Amino acid sequence: MICRLEDLRKKEVIDITTGERLGYIDDAELNLEKSEVKSLVIYGRERLFGFLGREDDVVIPCNEIKVVGNDVVLIKRPGTSYITNI
Repeated sequence: MICRLEDLRKKEVIDITTGERLGYIDDAELNLEKSEVKSLVIYGRERLFGFLGREDDVVIPCNEIKVVGNDVVLIKRPGTSYITNI
């Protein structure tokens, strides 16, 4: 599957262990020496319409990406576990 950055920007990122919606992909970090994508970036949300700055960006290393679908990107972060109190 070939996917352009413009196509990735339309995909929502979801953590499969917690079910948390992290947001939409905004950017990618590239390693130009190795010609590979290092990670995907979701910009932090604005606080109080941007007057109080932004939350921290979410950086997702490529080894955490499990599935790239038509509409979503599913990731699994290390150190997270399934929710058991349902």
